[in-house]
Amino acid sequence: MDCKVAWLGPSGMAFSAETGTGHIVNMDGSPEYGGRNLAPRPMELLLVGAGGCTAFDVVLILQRSKQTVTSCLVEMQSERAEIDPKVFTKINLHFKVGGENLDPSKVEKAIKLSHDKYCSATAMLGKTAAVSYSFEIL
Repeated sequence: MDCKVAWLGPSGMAFSAETGTGHIVNMDGSPEYGGRNLAPRPMELLLVGAGGCTAFDVVLILQRSKQTVTSCLVEMQSERAEIDPKVFTKINLHFKVGGENLDPSKVEKAIKLSHDKYCSATAMLGKTAAVSYSFEIL
């Protein structure tokens, strides 16, 4: 997996990233550090990536378990260290899963499998953060 990240110049702290698959993602710093708040912060994207990674797993596992999933929302709350490096120290993922006649035990199993086995992003973040999860069926 490759990507390129380019600083967009001396007028601020904005960056543009191009992924190996050709997608563009912009990032910006907070005004406190010279940014203009025009795009997500890099650490926000790290958290978003973890949410996307685990949601992907959960939906795929449920589909393979013959569950009819119609929605999956992951609400995330996090805390970071107060001193540099300001790593994530706590992350909670709350899954809101919708579907037709979803089996709660299969939803819980899918989330647990993502958490314990498949999600590379939360596994990495779990090296510095206590990662927890909860869920509800809509």
